[in-house]
Amino acid sequence: MLLAIDAGNTNIVFALVDTGAGEGAGTIRARWRIATDPRRTADQYAVWLHQLLELEGLERGAVTSVIIGTVVPRALHNLEVLSVKYFHCTPLIAGQGVAAWPIALDVDEPGSVGADRVLNAIAARDRFDADNLVVIDFGTATTFDLVDRKGAYRGGIIAPGINLSLDALVQAAAKLPRIAIEAPSDRSVIGRNTEAQMRIGVFWGYVAMIEGLLERIKAELDGPVSVIGTGGLALLFDKHTNVFDVVEPDLTIHGLALLAKGADAR
Repeated sequence: MLLAIDAGNTNIVFALVDTGAGEGAGTIRARWRIATDPRRTADQYAVWLHQLLELEGLERGAVTSVIIGTVVPRALHNLEVLSVKYFHCTPLIAGQGVAAWPIALDVDEPGSVGADRVLNAIAARDRFDADNLVVIDFGTATTFDLVDRKGAYRGGIIAPGINLSLDALVQAAAKLPRIAIEAPSDRSVIGRNTEAQMRIGVFWGYVAMIEGLLERIKAELDGPVSVIGTGGLALLFDKHTNVFDVVEPDLTIHGLALLAKGADAR
């Protein structure tokens, strides 16, 4: 099995992907999430992962290959050591060497595009058919990424993530309480107390941002546009807006698996 590691700014996701040739090929067998901390050592990762593998009835030997995609350069070294020391695999690094990007990055600064965004583009084009694809990823930042029919990454939008916005609001305003990110109890946008007003501003404000930016993106494009939501909060927003054609929470992991498969074939 492939151990696919998606190291983001807030969390690192470890996923076991079936690499067999049978019907289950490409299936995610298990996934685990841990807070991103560049100081966490390979030994600490190993202890944590070993316990989780045991809970799944698996041994370390079940992992036969590793691929790492990261937007946190300081986290990479310890993840590489984890792969070599504990799984006896030289890891593929997304965007480097034999795991170089198989798609064109049609933007002004290709080297600055985050690995997660390219991986989302790879997976989106593999899974969905449309003249234009827009991937909205709800992570530390909320990103919009455009993929054209040829599979090229064409650019997009970076907006503050909803958690980041809420944290900034609470820290800057002494009397505002910390609230959970959830949909308001009804569709009214007139709150009757402080918490309701905050929830409306955060939640419906993000819905309005998503819908408004998508409308502007579509106005610039020719041909049909399919919209894919991913990231932990995509399912929550999908219940309260009709903008998504499909929600795929594991899009980045699927992109890592496809990249690893392509690297093995080279």
